[in-house]
Amino acid sequence: MSIKITGTGNYIPALIEKNESFHQHEFLNADGSDINHPNKTIVDKFKAITGITERRYADDRLTSSDLGFLAAQKAIEDANIDPETIDYIICAHNFGDVKANTIQSDILPCLASRVKHNLRIKNPKCVAYDILFGCPGWIEGVIQAKAFIKSGMAKRCLVIGSETLSRVVDKHDRDSMIYSDGAGATIVEELEDEGGILAHETASFTYDEAYYLYFGNSNNQDLCRDTRYIKMHGRKIYEFALTNVPLAMKTYLDKSGIDIKDLKKILIHQANEKMDEAIIQRFYKLYKMDVPEGIIPMSIHKLGNSSVATIPTLFDLIRNNKLEHHSINKGDVIIFASVGAGMHINAIVYKY
Repeated sequence: MSIKITGTGNYIPALIEKNESFHQHEFLNADGSDINHPNKTIVDKFKAITGITERRYADDRLTSSDLGFLAAQKAIEDANIDPETIDYIICAHNFGDVKANTIQSDILPCLASRVKHNLRIKNPKCVAYDILFGCPGWIEGVIQAKAFIKSGMAKRCLVIGSETLSRVVDKHDRDSMIYSDGAGATIVEELEDEGGILAHETASFTYDEAYYLYFGNSNNQDLCRDTRYIKMHGRKIYEFALTNVPLAMKTYLDKSGIDIKDLKKILIHQANEKMDEAIIQRFYKLYKMDVPEGIIPMSIHKLGNSSVATIPTLFDLIRNNKLEHHSINKGDVIIFASVGAGMHINAIVYKY
């Protein structure tokens, strides 16, 4: 018996926001002072560091739970299951439903309940709840689904990662260009098959690192000081990730008993191209190996950083042959790995 992902789906918003659209923004330093560089220089440097050329924003009529519902529909159809047979719906997000052009987060009821409502599931024993775990939320949701199934509390779970980060960014902050909207969903269940989840682990670094990502004021000192936006200490996050994520990935892979030479893909949270590449380089250096060509699929160039949605969306694209030069075949071993607000790190070693 194995616990496997049997269905995937994503919702990638249609609205494309290209880097050129930021040429007219008023970017400011954290203290409100002017940045002594033209916007084109700021944007070009941003692209060189992150790899992002464009990102997706949700239609004003849609909220995060709507995106999650649309992705969930596809995952259910892909798995060819009856929604009434789902035992748990776990929805990972960070900011709830933030309607367009508003500043208030809405999490009552929770997003998972909203998704269940929209799916028209009648079964009251289908438990719906949210998980707030930063960008690693979808992976943690899959780990929790595995625990429910292994304990006998569930046979089938729907795990969703959904976010509309474009509605909680400070447009005067250069970091706002990183974030995007989207959703990914997966069906997790037990099968009489080999493979599936081979190993996993999670760690929370909070002693000094808890507030590397936080809610803070706009860089524009003239705006309301009671309104908060997503903020980050980018350099600290970069150094933290490079120090801790490769070691964590090695621990998880060694725990699975899989030889690194048998690893086919690493689906890492699409946070920053240069950071992700540096993490993988350090990971392979721990094994005294060079990074194999094509080991890390990337979607950040076109989709930006949609937090909890990046990995399930990436996985769905590859499964459906919609990411050029990348594919996954039965028996391939892959790693899902993420780092994010909290600061949390987690990973799953998975045999497809």
